[in-house]
This record gives sequence, structure tokens and C-alpha cells, in this order.
Amino acid sequence: MDRISALRNVEDALASFEEGDLSLSELEREVRGVLRTYATAFEGDLRAYRAEGETGSADGVVVVASSRPEARERVAALVDDPGRFEVEPVEGN
Repeated sequence: MDRISALRNVEDALASFEEGDLSLSELEREVRGVLRTYATAFEGDLRAYRAEGETGSADGVVVVASSRPEARERVAALVDDPGRFEVEPVEGN
């Protein structure tokens, strides 16, 4: 998916929301799906990973990476205090 297609898909989702055809949670899901598709489509073997941890600020952070180790590195680089965390692939890319 190229940038223009992604923007059009987001615009379509916003229009559906404004017309009352989508709830806010449906809009969020739709836009999140568009963004994940865009982010993972342009570089091959990338996929979304979500950090899961009980301490630190990494919990819930989603990154795009080609492997779990790379995803861990990206999460740790994005937050000030990552704490202990694992990364899991996000289903529904």
C-alpha cells in the first residue's frame, strides 16, 4: 500500500464515521489496520510487534520490525524506562 492509498483509506474511514456508519472503536480499528498495513508493506518482511510488561513504560508500545530481537531494540530505544518486557507479534496485520 502506498502513501496515497493509505491516506485515501483513512479518509474513507473518517467519512464513514462522520456519516454515522462507523462507531469510534470501529474507526480506530480501521485506521490502525490501514497504518499497520502501510508500515509493514513497504519494506518486505516487517510486521508489527507489541511490547508487554508489568513495569516500565514499554507496555503497549507497538513497533514495526523484521524480528523479535529487532522489535525489542526498537521499543527500548523509544521509551525512557522500558523495564522488563517481552514483544509479541500483533495479529491482524
